[in-house]
Amino acid sequence: MSIEKRTDNSNNRFSILNVISISVSHHIHDIFTAFLAALQPTIVATFGLNNRLFGLLSVIQRIPTLLNPFIGILAEKVRIRYLMIMAPTLTAVSMSLMGLMPNYLYLSVLIFISGFSSALFHVPTPVMMRHVSGKKPGLGMGFYMFGGEFARTVGPVVALGAVDLWGFDGMFRLIPAGVVSSLLLFIRFRKVDLRKEFNKNKKDEGSYIEVFKNYSFLLIMITSVTLVTGGMKSIFTYYLVGYLEGIGWGTWQAGLGLSTVYLSGTIGSFIAGMVSDIIGKRTTLILSAFIAPTLVLFFIFSPATQFSFTLLALIGFFLLAHTPVFLSVVNSIKSKHVTFLNGIYMTINFLMSATATMMAGFGLDFIGTEATLKIAAFIALLAIPIVIFIPIKNKQ
Repeated sequence: MSIEKRTDNSNNRFSILNVISISVSHHIHDIFTAFLAALQPTIVATFGLNNRLFGLLSVIQRIPTLLNPFIGILAEKVRIRYLMIMAPTLTAVSMSLMGLMPNYLYLSVLIFISGFSSALFHVPTPVMMRHVSGKKPGLGMGFYMFGGEFARTVGPVVALGAVDLWGFDGMFRLIPAGVVSSLLLFIRFRKVDLRKEFNKNKKDEGSYIEVFKNYSFLLIMITSVTLVTGGMKSIFTYYLVGYLEGIGWGTWQAGLGLSTVYLSGTIGSFIAGMVSDIIGKRTTLILSAFIAPTLVLFFIFSPATQFSFTLLALIGFFLLAHTPVFLSVVNSIKSKHVTFLNGIYMTINFLMSATATMMAGFGLDFIGTEATLKIAAFIALLAIPIVIFIPIKNKQ
């Protein structure tokens, strides 16, 4: 049976082989993008940076996401699958060469390249995942997020292990893993015309401007949730290793703390996607919006104990739960230009996260970690009333 035939059938059924292929490739790709947060102390020490300059790297990495809507348009018109297939290799090369850069400027260029290749990967793949998930979009996005978030669990261990074995300048030995991810995508999707797959059974709502107007309120609400929760999320991802080391944790213990957050976030993302198909997307979002900041505040006000890793696990479980739900909402829209809408969503997600990361970096430098984290947690609670007004149809 041809790949095209299997993909066509996935309109009505959950195509497990294609779902797993995309998830595994997503996993390998995002292992490399997780290096930036995991190696924060190493990068800061090597290049002599403060928290603001390190946070700027996150913004630089996300600047290419401004192109996401245009990549979405491109996916509808040309054979962008080969760019998607090459993206994991390009990301692996750029992120594995950080230790060989002579200064901050060259490092920034490399980080920018990784952001561009990441954009090429992340715009078309969720739309393809939605297609091959059939009537279970939440479950499909759960698998997709599982691949990405589990990568952030493995990423710190891979990065720290590589630095221990070969040094910061020896991480280039990890590049073949990215090549493997590209080969997997090539084998599964080299014959699939994404233009045809994305436009089947979709209504034409006019120009891209009209489509944007039709769904602008939904996108604004998603933007608001991403922004108010972004500061809390960034501290428990980009700045967590430095924060834990600052309160007395060892390097490996802090790295394992970050891995704990991402591992539990992986499980939480997978379960949230599945549960949202059952209890509804809004209910899932409200639970996540309330529980995550509550646990963060408890972590701040409780002394370091043997239950610290348990708290980090619980925080991670709910911290990332809203992402697969939003992915499912956006990619379930019955529009011919769903790739364009997904591109806008990915731009919103990355840019709001980058903005929050920069703001958190300023807070860490000027008022301290604990005060910044308290403020971020209270701001994150504002997501609850926003979620209530999001125009969500559980069966879109």
